[in-house]
Amino acid sequence: MATFLHRIGQFAFRRRWLVVLLWAVILGALGAGAANSTGAANSSITLPGTESQRAFDLLGDKFPAANADGATARVVMMAPDGEKISSADNRAAVEATLKDLKDSSSRVGQVSDPFAAKTVSADGTTAYAQATYTVADADLTDADHTGIDDALDAGRDQGLTVEASGSALAPPEEGHSAEAIGFALAALILVITFGSLIAAGLPLLTAIVGVGVSMTAITALSATFDLNSNASALATMLGIAVGIDYALFIVSRYRSERADGYDAKEAAARANGTAGSAVVFAGLTVIIALAGLAVVNLPILTAMGLSAAGAVIVAVLVAVTLVPALLGFAGERVLGRARKQTGRKQVSTKATIGQRWIAYVLRKPAKVLVLAVLALGVVALPATQLKLGLPDDGSKAASSTQRKAYDMLAESFGPGFNGPLTVTVDSKSPESARSGATDLGKAITHLPDVAAVTPAVFNETGDTAIITVIPKSGPITDATKDLVGDIRSLAAETESAGGVRSMVTGTTALNIDISDKFSAAIAPYLALVVGLAFLVLTLVFRSLLVPLKAALGFLLSVLASLGALVAVFQWGWLKDLVGLDQTGPIMSLMPILMVGIVFGLAMDYQVFLVTRMREAYVHGADARTAVETGFRHSAKVVTAAALIMISVFAGFVGNHDAMLKSMGFGLAIAVALDAFVVRMTIIPAALALLGKRAWSLPGWIDRILPNVDIEGEKLVKQAPAVVHQDGIETPQYSNQH
Repeated sequence: MATFLHRIGQFAFRRRWLVVLLWAVILGALGAGAANSTGAANSSITLPGTESQRAFDLLGDKFPAANADGATARVVMMAPDGEKISSADNRAAVEATLKDLKDSSSRVGQVSDPFAAKTVSADGTTAYAQATYTVADADLTDADHTGIDDALDAGRDQGLTVEASGSALAPPEEGHSAEAIGFALAALILVITFGSLIAAGLPLLTAIVGVGVSMTAITALSATFDLNSNASALATMLGIAVGIDYALFIVSRYRSERADGYDAKEAAARANGTAGSAVVFAGLTVIIALAGLAVVNLPILTAMGLSAAGAVIVAVLVAVTLVPALLGFAGERVLGRARKQTGRKQVSTKATIGQRWIAYVLRKPAKVLVLAVLALGVVALPATQLKLGLPDDGSKAASSTQRKAYDMLAESFGPGFNGPLTVTVDSKSPESARSGATDLGKAITHLPDVAAVTPAVFNETGDTAIITVIPKSGPITDATKDLVGDIRSLAAETESAGGVRSMVTGTTALNIDISDKFSAAIAPYLALVVGLAFLVLTLVFRSLLVPLKAALGFLLSVLASLGALVAVFQWGWLKDLVGLDQTGPIMSLMPILMVGIVFGLAMDYQVFLVTRMREAYVHGADARTAVETGFRHSAKVVTAAALIMISVFAGFVGNHDAMLKSMGFGLAIAVALDAFVVRMTIIPAALALLGKRAWSLPGWIDRILPNVDIEGEKLVKQAPAVVHQDGIETPQYSNQH
């Protein structure tokens, strides 16, 4: 691997104009495809193989009108304090408000009359109306959204409290402040790390190219593949982070090789052969983790995982081809002012923070190891109280009209009104379907936590019915979850007795099915990802204990990050610090998504840090010295890489989307814990305690495994001598720094 990448680095450096032109052509072609793409991102969630999805599919076949693709809006109107919504003045205000809504756009198909539809609360203070549009929400214009807002304002001017929810409302404004903040912080960290604007600019430039290629590819493919609306955001987040980090490691190694006396072309090639090898294998672990999300068989998760994996692939390709080419253009300016003057590293007798830290860890490895593990265990404790859920209007900001409408409905119609359950009853015989629906409806009314059961509504052929059940409890409560289970038990009894099939669906049931699906998938997913990555790391480090410690350290960091996520987003600790308006359950796909991403990133730092330790060991250092030497050479750049990742992810904490906010926070915490506590504390301590046993490999395994030479040992053996600026000729054997 090192020799192959060495040749690629030489070629890219020598033919730099060609490499830059090729990437420009790729970016331009994909950009043209994206500009001509008509595909729109999809935000729906489907769950193949679950009861909720089967019921949705049944409704689509049997009740096509009820499952139209048109946008909808629910307008909630409340009378002034002490008044009834049905009074003459308030009724006139309701009718005027709904007329304004009907006239606000030619795309409004129908607006219901709450008094005729009997959608008035029992206390007579609140009513709601349902508006349907003739087009999907993605096709609504700004004028349509403004029309809704104007109609709501007109109702408020007449003394009513008017709020609305639904897909027809204007989506929150999309901004790129998160990316900008993370990018700016990354630039600052790079300037401080390198002390050179040119050196700092190279990783930023290559990250922009990589993300540009990834995003245009995703946009161009959205017409062919059903991509979720969050797929591009996740790909951007990871693309920026790993793109900067991968280029950072190669540029840093290039400066190190130049300081050891190699000319620019050879230094770029050697940096590509050594640090580039680490980039390839680190990227491979990230790709494995992200692509492995497909085993859950959830389309939204598969799309996000594959999109992000594609962004990582592009980042790796850019790092090992475009970075060496740009180094050729940068010349001596990439070395910084101090290094240009002498051509070699500046020697300082003062110990750095990293040197003092590793000295302490190696002096008391057992104590450090125990304390670090206990600390992560304490942070992980809240994860035992993890509750999963899907975002709804109840999780939106308290100032939003959707959240206000949600609260008004809960107050006037009961907390379960916002989480109705839809029960489908179908049979080959209309008579059986009718009798089955009647019997099931009666049985449901006797269940605990049932507030209301609507009469069954049949389709035209009479073989399928819909029963709506309103729970007494809110959508995310354990009581509602138990009610779904009870209804499904009754449905099973009905099917066995009369051959009538009944299923429960709706947002609440879908939420429960998603949680169950994730719970069942987490074990095989972990086994797949950890198993494949274990094999990759065994190949890289030619050791069994090092990959084992890497996997155990990952489990500690991911559990601790989940604990922090629960404490902030579910319990509300320090929620004002992250701008969180509303606490609630953690997004259902967050844990498994975080497992995939954090595992990949954790292996990044494992590869970058421990590769340099193994490099020192392979080149003759004893086990303890190898740990110290590898840490001393890698600590600064790994710290910079981790801080860049944290900055990029933390930038997304300011996003309006609850999922992206929680994902940004969780990943930032995970990177901080994994890089500084696990990789730079626990791993060196464990390696010190194990000694040379850490690098051992059974002979029969050693004979089977191919030698990927990630340390660049072959480069050392075949390299010619180098003449330094002082005229002294030395062998090109300077990996043993």
